[in-house]
Amino acid sequence: MIAYPATLDVPRELLGYVGRLLYRERRRRGTPKNSRRLTCFHQALFALAWFRSKPNIRLHGIAFGLSQATAYRYLHEAIDVLSTQAPDLHQALDRAVAAGVPHLILDGKIFNTDRCRIKTTSVKGETIDAWFSGKTSDFGENVRALCEPDGFPIRTSHVEPGGAADIEAARRHVLPAVHRYATTMPVIAGPGYQGAGARTLRTPPDQLNSMRKRQCSRGIARVACFATGRKDGDPLMRTSLETMCCSGHTHSGALSIL
Repeated sequence: MIAYPATLDVPRELLGYVGRLLYRERRRRGTPKNSRRLTCFHQALFALAWFRSKPNIRLHGIAFGLSQATAYRYLHEAIDVLSTQAPDLHQALDRAVAAGVPHLILDGKIFNTDRCRIKTTSVKGETIDAWFSGKTSDFGENVRALCEPDGFPIRTSHVEPGGAADIEAARRHVLPAVHRYATTMPVIAGPGYQGAGARTLRTPPDQLNSMRKRQCSRGIARVACFATGRKDGDPLMRTSLETMCCSGHTHSGALSIL
């Protein structure tokens, strides 16, 4: 096996921050001194290096002298301590209001998963795979996200099976909290969310040509806002969420920190 030098393009302050979180977690658990293969600093380095390039976890662990099982455990510990620092949905919405965010965008994505053994009953009474997504024609997990106008996600939802409809996942994890903010900070979503409640979500209409002129102008504006935020934010959201999902340990709050 050949070793080679590499550079991690993250600020040293971030490395120190994650290392201190891991140190406090070890103190909380009562971990004996020198009982771990990696120090807190090097565990933080291990986790951040994985976040940046998502290498094969087994080979990444070998580079740090870890077995595959230990590599997964160290990565999950880092995600755990980061997720505890994230604001909950209500706090994230309060911060957005305080910052004067004009509106938010509700979007999401289906991510690949190997959770394919759980069954559920469809609306037709048939037994189907809960994690199979008709949208992607593959097994996946459904994650919703609230984003700022430029597409930056402020909060992500808990994972739902890929077979769950977007509007269903939003009703479970997003809409109840968003409702009381909707009058001062509108939430724009795609046509797939129509029926979620006009007072909570504003969705681009399907047929703009049939609307009156004033309504059409509003509809076009919503389409433009949604499209702009999705274009700018989808690559960021996709990359960040894939980082969580590829670890097999998705947290609704970790993205807000990363």
